[in-house]
Amino acid sequence: MLYYRSYVLIVTWNVNSLKARLPRVTEWLAEVTPDVLCIQETKLAQEKFPTEAIAELGYESAHFGQGQWNGVAILSRVGLENVVPNFAAGVEPDHEARIISATCGGVRVSSVYVPNGRALDNDHYTYKLGWMSRLRQHLDISCKTTDDVVVAGDFNIAPDDRDVYDVKQFEGATHVSQPERDALQNVCDFGMEDTFRRFHQEEGLHSWWDYRGGSFYKGHGMRIDLLLATSSVAERSTWTSVDRNARKGESPSDHAPVLLLVGDK
Repeated sequence: MLYYRSYVLIVTWNVNSLKARLPRVTEWLAEVTPDVLCIQETKLAQEKFPTEAIAELGYESAHFGQGQWNGVAILSRVGLENVVPNFAAGVEPDHEARIISATCGGVRVSSVYVPNGRALDNDHYTYKLGWMSRLRQHLDISCKTTDDVVVAGDFNIAPDDRDVYDVKQFEGATHVSQPERDALQNVCDFGMEDTFRRFHQEEGLHSWWDYRGGSFYKGHGMRIDLLLATSSVAERSTWTSVDRNARKGESPSDHAPVLLLVGDK
């Protein structure tokens, strides 16, 4: 179907199992009609990805799957070219399915699922910091700072204290430690901007809430789902938001979609 918009709507959403969440995701796609959707935690093997169901809604798709764990995808209705699963050539490949990149409507988009880290003394935390270093290498090798680039996904890092409901509850834990935030800043130093902060400076704006203890309704969450963009994209951005409604209802993901509206050049 041919259509024209004077903007591109780019979204990131950790769906926490596409198999479990597919009816919710397809309903949301039909209602919101984003131009590009970056998905994390598909938890599907490559051959199980619902390519046909997504195509029926007008989207091309690319998926990098790993069975019941991890998995990332990009859905686009503005083109999907030069798909690269894993890091760019020249960067040590990851043994898990955590990054996929493609060019969508002239924008180089990466969907990323950064390792959780688990605990500060866990090997997974070291893996997380190393993964973020490789993400910076990926950008250095595959992109220019003058290119239109978006890195979107679940970073499992709250950029600063405003992004957690109570920083005291996270002392000594992952997601807020200084080495993690430094690793995120190193990625941003490539020339990327946390676009959400361009429009929202206040506290209490979250994208993830634990399933336990009524965290969502208490406002006990974190903002860990980010859309980083080079200046050529960030400066054309006009609006961003978290779709909290997608976190409500029956069997939601523990994450909500984060949306970014980008105007034409």
